[in-house]
Amino acid sequence: MSSTRAVVFAYHDVGVRCLQVLLSAGIEVPLVVTTKDDPKETQWFASTAALAEAHGLPVVMPEEVNTPELERTVTELRPDFVFSFYFRSMIGAPLLNAARRGALNIHGSMLPRYRGRAPVNWAILRGERETGATLHYMTARADSGDIVDQLAVPILENDEARDIFGKVTVAAEIILARSLPGLIAGTAPKLPQKLEAGQYFGRRRPEDGRIDWTSSARTIHNLVRAVAPPFPGAFGQIDGQRWMIHKTRVEPRTIEPSERARLFGADGCCYVACCDGGVLHILAAANDSGPIDLSEAARELQQHPVSLS
Repeated sequence: MSSTRAVVFAYHDVGVRCLQVLLSAGIEVPLVVTTKDDPKETQWFASTAALAEAHGLPVVMPEEVNTPELERTVTELRPDFVFSFYFRSMIGAPLLNAARRGALNIHGSMLPRYRGRAPVNWAILRGERETGATLHYMTARADSGDIVDQLAVPILENDEARDIFGKVTVAAEIILARSLPGLIAGTAPKLPQKLEAGQYFGRRRPEDGRIDWTSSARTIHNLVRAVAPPFPGAFGQIDGQRWMIHKTRVEPRTIEPSERARLFGADGCCYVACCDGGVLHILAAANDSGPIDLSEAARELQQHPVSLS
């Protein structure tokens, strides 16, 4: 394997773990292209740049990726493969074509489902019971190339996005490691995707975390865990204050459905009586002043429940 060389575009935990897979397999990596950290974003994940530098690998962090300069650099390196591991920009055709034996990407879903941005967050938001990682060939169309390998991971009822990212990272590491020998030998599968309408998802914004209190308890719970910290979080207006709802649980009991949700206190805890009759237990929340003492809030809410809209 030492004669095989790959240019790697990578970021995030998946980038770190998959770069380690290549290095452990003896793949020559003449260049790592990564992304500058966003100072506005919580850096909860490992650094691809730090890993590359620790191994003495050349690293670049261009503002723009698809430039003649980078295209020329990558082409001159004559890589057998170009790999993209959670890289944050689309890689254009000239860079893909620089790979003599193929350009491949790790995507955080079971393609063709959840093509596009934020696949883990979208899968949780939509109540999926599993997602996974897919190794596939890259084409000019996002997440549409032939599939080499996939591995599913479960999404449990109270898993949050960070939990699932951890599972997807392990799945990515596994499929890359077991696919490398076949890729190098030229025997790896290439299974065409059956692309269907409605399976492409776009970028999520902080504003998308706004809670619709007319939704079911399960829908609100899914939103909370899909965007829980370190992501921007779910939020809603409660008695004139903006509450950031960080953690919830759907209670087994139900109540009479109603037209409006209400926040109430019982047994020292805060609950939302949702419009569908479901009951949502608020386990962690904050406002502009910081974390909310929910036991204290529950005492007030037990006397004076609050309608939510």
